Amino acid sequence: MNSKLKQLIIGIATATALSFAGAGHAATTITGAGATFPYPIYAKWAEAYKAQTGVKMNYQSIGSGGGIKQITAKTVDFGASDMPLTPEKLDKGGLMQFPTVIGGVVPVINLAGVGTGALKLDGATLASIYLGKITKWNDPAVAALNKDIRLPDENITVVHRSDGSGTTFIFTNYLSKASPEWKSAVGEGTAVSWKAGTGGKGNEGVASYVQRIKGSIGYVEYAYALQNRMNTVQMKNRDGNFVEPGETSFKAAAGNANWEAAPGFYEILTDEPGKDSWPISGATFILMHKMQEDAATAREVLKFFDWAYANGGKLASELDYVPLPENVQNLIRKAWKDQIRDTSGSSLTK
Repeated sequence: MNSKLKQLIIGIATATALSFAGAGHAATTITGAGATFPYPIYAKWAEAYKAQTGVKMNYQSIGSGGGIKQITAKTVDFGASDMPLTPEKLDKGGLMQFPTVIGGVVPVINLAGVGTGALKLDGATLASIYLGKITKWNDPAVAALNKDIRLPDENITVVHRSDGSGTTFIFTNYLSKASPEWKSAVGEGTAVSWKAGTGGKGNEGVASYVQRIKGSIGYVEYAYALQNRMNTVQMKNRDGNFVEPGETSFKAAAGNANWEAAPGFYEILTDEPGKDSWPISGATFILMHKMQEDAATAREVLKFFDWAYANGGKLASELDYVPLPENVQNLIRKAWKDQIRDTSGSSLTK
């Protein structure tokens, strides 16, 4: 096979799956803001996409709450949130949402003599720590789960998010399922009234605090734990097994998602069944307006995520995110075609 023919075949094989309707000046920069949970993979995708197309994706990692506010105010081309909006909220805001990848929120600790994966926790005990009821690492409840570890008589410093955060939503949604006391006293949301601890801004801020404060515990998206070489814990899942975070346990939880039956792609993946499931898993979502005043820029946004689905799976897996299966990608492409339109009512994709 000659080199030109080989290049042509490769080009066809890696071409994006959709064609995009209409003409107009293509944007050279697209802007988004929101969740810090997917920032590591969005940064990787943006770098690869710019190298291939010349189009820059500028993403502000400001937290899901900020992303929802900015897309609602139309100050960015897309918003990002780890807390899916209900179909009612989407309709009210004239928005659509779609998932990009699935990952995991992981407790991280700074505890002398206890390495990564050594400490075991369950949901009820983790909730009690964040309620401020368990204040020492050698508390009987923690010790009962860790009979093979010598736990220090050391105060626990709780670290949580200070900003509106989808990572917090996933974390508190799980705690609400694991602990009736947590559900009644605190509940779930992107921002909650914490009973204990200190706040850090973004996954980056929480990671930084935990790294600096001895005896601390926090929660971050798994990629941040990997990048910062942080010590994670094992969690007891719904089936009663202790599992470690990673692509295998995130995939096990993701296997329970039923995207076809989820109105507006509203799907929450915490406390899923399965012997290998990581209990604090979740998808991360993109928010876009259904009616697009700047159709050319909106097409560039869709081209970027279409490219990411078709070509970004390996990069996602390298960061221990779970890429969406092809059938789900095609559901999303159909939703783009059916829902996102220009001011004349024409679809932006063919």
